[in-house]
Amino acid sequence: MLQAVQKFYAKSESVRAYTMLSPALILIILLMLIPMILMLSFSFFTQISFVEIDYTFTIQRYIDFFQKNLLVTLLIKSVKISFLVTLVTLLTAYPVCYYIAFYVKKNKMLWLVMLTLPFWTSYLLRVFSWKIILGTKGVINSSLITAGLLSEPLTFLMYSETAVIITLTHAYAAFALLPLYVSLEKIDFSLIEAGRDLGLSRLEVFWKITFPLSMPGVIGAILIIFIPTVGDYVTPALLGGTDGRMLSNMIQAYFGKINNIPLGAASATIMLFTVAVVTMVVSYTTKKLTQRIS
Repeated sequence: MLQAVQKFYAKSESVRAYTMLSPALILIILLMLIPMILMLSFSFFTQISFVEIDYTFTIQRYIDFFQKNLLVTLLIKSVKISFLVTLVTLLTAYPVCYYIAFYVKKNKMLWLVMLTLPFWTSYLLRVFSWKIILGTKGVINSSLITAGLLSEPLTFLMYSETAVIITLTHAYAAFALLPLYVSLEKIDFSLIEAGRDLGLSRLEVFWKITFPLSMPGVIGAILIIFIPTVGDYVTPALLGGTDGRMLSNMIQAYFGKINNIPLGAASATIMLFTVAVVTMVVSYTTKKLTQRIS
């Protein structure tokens, strides 16, 4: 019997593959799948008192979410802020990765290490650093006032959507650098030379050859940045104020001070579903755009 099991294990590649993946699968089930199932389950219950929950099935929490204009507005704002953060991060990180991939000939790894060096510090420390930089008496306002360019500090830099977008862009820039660089580094330079030999300009070579071939890195960067920034609540809480508040801050409040766990679970489920839909639409649109360009 034991020999038969050993022979089956030796012949079956799928069994060996699942055996090797089993630790990761167990970790995913324990830390991701089970909490998500519990969150979805609680969204169909009712909070009666501070410690008492009615476990009768109901969809009233989802109805409550869409009846509250504040929650719908915060959901839209969260998607908008995450979209802007993703766009700004790509526009700033792509040229840097392009330069390292095609123009830096030596010590490319050193360049990458230097670019990611600021991200070795704590996330909270970087958020508080931006609070010092963007404050009314911070580095930017103090420098502009000292130089005589301003008579009063810029108030829109702090406790606003602008502060949240700037801070999140810096916080997640490292996650965009690596997939973009790897995608650009894998491009065969002979294809670019062939395009130039055929009479294409530098802009045409980039738009018709380089950019479409780097699209896997672009899509990867979009997913890595957009998905976590929608649910970020630390930066909006510290730098957003009333204007930069996101849905994640309300979800945190529902699970905390407000103590309405079912409505918080329903809000989190709706946000998760929205992120999944937006992500699929963006990925599909990006692929179609790439196919048209190429």
